[in-house]
Amino acid sequence: MPFLQIPMSRLLSFGLALSLAAAGGAQAADAAPSREVQPLTITADGALRRPLAPGVYEMAYSAAAQALYVASAEAVSGVQGGVIYKLDPETLQTLGKTYTDEKNYGLTVDPSGAMLYITNSTSQGVSAMDTKTGRIVARTAFKGVGRDGFPYGTRKVRYDERQQAVYVSGVGNPGKIWLLDGKTLETRATIENAGKWVTGLLLDPAADRLYAANGDGEILVIDTRDNRIAERWKTGDGKEWLLLNLALDKKRHRLFATDNFKQKAIAVFDTQTGRMVRRIEGGDALDVVFDPARDRLSVSHRRQGTVSILDGASLETIKTYALPQLPNSLLLGPEGESLYVTIKTPGNKDHSASGPGSVARIHLP
Repeated sequence: MPFLQIPMSRLLSFGLALSLAAAGGAQAADAAPSREVQPLTITADGALRRPLAPGVYEMAYSAAAQALYVASAEAVSGVQGGVIYKLDPETLQTLGKTYTDEKNYGLTVDPSGAMLYITNSTSQGVSAMDTKTGRIVARTAFKGVGRDGFPYGTRKVRYDERQQAVYVSGVGNPGKIWLLDGKTLETRATIENAGKWVTGLLLDPAADRLYAANGDGEILVIDTRDNRIAERWKTGDGKEWLLLNLALDKKRHRLFATDNFKQKAIAVFDTQTGRMVRRIEGGDALDVVFDPARDRLSVSHRRQGTVSILDGASLETIKTYALPQLPNSLLLGPEGESLYVTIKTPGNKDHSASGPGSVARIHLP
């Protein structure tokens, strides 16, 4: 999940780092298909899984490239920079790689899938990659520090088609949200005072809303027509929440927000009233996606080493997949037939990964 720039030890402990100079500066890219055949396994639950790289984080699917992209921070001691892996969405085999001089965490694509946006959390930056060439075509970095003296880190990135721009969450105290031009990555707007550590972002274009989660346990509702905070929602239960990732059930007017650290549960908000209407138990909850076609909610449980599928109406668990050790980010495939999962390994004392992370594909019946 994309991040803040508090010390690396705190970054990793909160799991936020999913969590540059002027534009230009393309990195080396391998556009030709890889001929390597990587080992695959079928889990006991029927998921396809393959080891990929140490320090895997978020994923994005490009319709233009017909490929699954995976961000990697290449968490190896003494290694600088990262890699963007281009995978076959069915077989998970490597089709190409782009080597970057910064660590990679959060990902999103424009609607066509022609441009991939990357958060470089530990360097307070954002990059844009042309999926046709595999080259970095624009970059930007944010300066400044919060009240706690730590630089801002970039976490989530989300593309707004109407504005042809991307929103980026800034993890800091107080947090920020930036709106960047989709071509140049120049800053168009900055939303200030967004609470401590802006973590998750979710766009609802039909409602002209951007939802943001933060470490103060708030949901911010931003009006995307003027890019101002219109509402602030609290859980109202008197408990301390650190909200991370978001999913939306538009039909039932429900917003899901995970908490992997304080409450280890999912808060469910009514998007019409702004009130928390339910708490979903089940252990730590890291990432979450809602599948409207199948009326299912998928949740990754990092500490439990599982991914659970919940019925959309009852919110009861109907299937659990064992994907040890540390299931991280989730992505629903373009046709809704696949759920992709990145799986991390525990970190060493120097914050390197103890082994290669994996990518899994769960077939959704």
